Order: sequence, then structure tokens, then C-alpha cells
Amino acid sequence: MCYHVSTPSKKALKDQNPDKKVETSVGQLFHANGFGRPYLPVTLNNDQGHIIDARWKLIPFWVKNEQEAGKYANTLNAESETIFEKPSYKHYIGKQRGLLYVDGFYEPHKVKGVKETENYYIYRPEHKIMTLGIVYSIFADQETGDTYPTFSVITTAANPLLAEIHNVKKRMPLIIPEDARYSWLNSQNPNEIKSLMKPYDYDLDSHQVYRVTGARDEDTNTPDIQLPLF
Repeated sequence: MCYHVSTPSKKALKDQNPDKKVETSVGQLFHANGFGRPYLPVTLNNDQGHIIDARWKLIPFWVKNEQEAGKYANTLNAESETIFEKPSYKHYIGKQRGLLYVDGFYEPHKVKGVKETENYYIYRPEHKIMTLGIVYSIFADQETGDTYPTFSVITTAANPLLAEIHNVKKRMPLIIPEDARYSWLNSQNPNEIKSLMKPYDYDLDSHQVYRVTGARDEDTNTPDIQLPLF
């Protein structure tokens, strides 16, 4: 599943998205661990002209405060096959979708007879920015009155490359190609939304890297973490 990503610099976001006003405060992250609930750059379909910050891990409307949010079930990822039925997502997927801007993501690879998984870094050719499909909610802390957007990365069955890398669960994040971004953000038809949630059918590159799973974020948010291990 997709729990670890890297995000582009503000300059790269501006250069590759000239139609968007970049208002994110997040700089370039070479490794962001979803379990730390980081803020990452997104475009939401209620504000399509901007790139803003949203916090990873969707928090549904019945969660009352930040303490409960921290303890809430793992909603870092949402499976496309059940997203219209699962309580955490079914209220949002029809109308509240967005795009997460990343320049790569990390996935585990299981080697038979070895306890710890290997990790691979997956990215587009020439490291172009990719957009992952997300479902979002606006979390309102009933104690402080603070509000902020929260999201889950949607996942699909793996394409051939990811089936080889993520060889246990055979999943991958939903990558929305450029020609489908408008439809993803604006569709109101459940069947059309479902048709857009499919394995990525374009080229991706990958190589093995240092194991980020279980490592401390301060040790992995460096350019070296993306270098080939061998």
C-alpha cells in the first residue's frame, strides 16, 4: 500500500502547473511517511485553481477532536473496489475528490526467506510530477474550532510493474494521468468515477533504495534516500 511518498519543490509545482496558484507551505520532501500525518500539496475539486496543504489520513465527520483523530483507524489509503461502501469514505467519494502532487512513492518488496522487505522507489520518466487520486474530508475540531482538509490516497490493483515490486498485496496508488485530471475532479457520475479508478497504464521507472519502512523520518528526508541502493 502507499504509505510513503516524495513531493516536489514549490518551483517544480509552479513550473509544471502554470494554471495553478501554488499556496502550499510544504517544501520539497524526499520522504514523507503517512503515519506521521504530514501536510502535503494537493488540489481539491472545490478549489481547482490552487495547490494547497492537506493532511494525510482522512478524518470523517463523526470524529470530534484532534486526540480522537490521532487514534482513528488507518485511513491513509482507501481501496477503490470498496470506497463507495466503506463508512469512512462513502459520504465523500461522490463529491470530494482531489489530486496529490508527488514526484515518486516507495513500495515494499518481499524476498522469500528474508524477514524485512526491500524498498523500491517508483517515479515517472524524467521525474515528472505525478498526481495521485485522493478522497478528502474537511475535519472540524469541535474543541478548538480548527478546520483543515484531510485525505486518503486511493489504491487499485497493481499494474505489471507494481505487481512485481509489491508482490504480496499487489496494490498501487491510483495515478491520475494528465488527460483524466479534469474528469477526476469534476465527474458527478458514480460509474464514471469508478471507471477512472484503474491501474496506471503508462511508463514508470523504479529502483531499489534504502529501506524507509520503519526508519525515522529525520533520517530519510534527504536526497540520498532516493539513490539506487546498488
